[in-house]
Amino acid sequence: MSWRLCFADGRAPDPAHPSPCVPLPTPAGFGRLFWVIVRRLHPDWRRYLIFVRPETVVRWHRRGWRWYWQWRSRPRVGRPRLSGEVRDLIARMASENPLWGAQRIRGELLKLGLAVSARSIRRYRHPRTARPPSQAWRTFLANELAGIWAADLFVVQTLTFRTLYVLFFIRHDRRQLIHFNVTRHPTVAWVWQQLLNATPEGHQPRFLVHDRDAVYGQDFAKRVAQLGIRSVRTPVRAPRANAIAERMVETFRRECLDHVIILNEDHLRAILGEFVAYYNEDRPHRSLRLQTPELKARVTGRTLACRPILGGLHHSYEWAA
Repeated sequence: MSWRLCFADGRAPDPAHPSPCVPLPTPAGFGRLFWVIVRRLHPDWRRYLIFVRPETVVRWHRRGWRWYWQWRSRPRVGRPRLSGEVRDLIARMASENPLWGAQRIRGELLKLGLAVSARSIRRYRHPRTARPPSQAWRTFLANELAGIWAADLFVVQTLTFRTLYVLFFIRHDRRQLIHFNVTRHPTVAWVWQQLLNATPEGHQPRFLVHDRDAVYGQDFAKRVAQLGIRSVRTPVRAPRANAIAERMVETFRRECLDHVIILNEDHLRAILGEFVAYYNEDRPHRSLRLQTPELKARVTGRTLACRPILGGLHHSYEWAA
């Protein structure tokens, strides 16, 4: 039989005005069983049918994810932060008594009625000094642009509130996405294997910029040095040092992931695979004077061909040969 979705209040459609009804495909298998059970449990199930747009479903999922993490990130009882007076006192004791260690300073503080852990004392005993001046990151990146790659890892939430991790490598000079992959459990061995997959047959950069995520491992710099690559970790006080990779994460979200609901790992890999191909081959980039990251010959003609990307989220236009 043919199903038709009608009014939300269950009223029968008017044969003279059939436009409010939208034809739906005939359910089969599990879908048929589901609706039979629903009809048994809720005889008035037609009252609950409503019309929604795809953007509404995506917005509901994003809102549910925010509520979920608000609950996960609710404040918990913890150790209070040290006041400015106590931090200054720790720095003063350390400067006036250079032979004292953390435990000695802790003992003096206990005599004053101040209970401070040795870890906090080690943190605040030496005042932070300004680093010597050096070239700006913009200058460094401009001088070494051709041989620099960037790597970054970001998370994606699925329909069932599971977290997936995406690792990608991008070239600085052409903004080309070299490699990406998806996993539920990122490990040091998995990250290292992705780097090997991205650098086959000596196709590798001189520098690899990445953040201080523990997933790279403590000996990551030594291991990549064996491949002839110099690891460049972003400094703590330089949040823009990996700006190109961070900008790419924003592009992933704004132009792709914010408009779909991810079901599982395979679904995310398929979605990103189609978007990466579109990004490299057909998407104009402003930093490249509106050229595509991968340069290829363009044909001219009289017939315009339009190819939908991601179900019509984007479109690619070319002259048919």
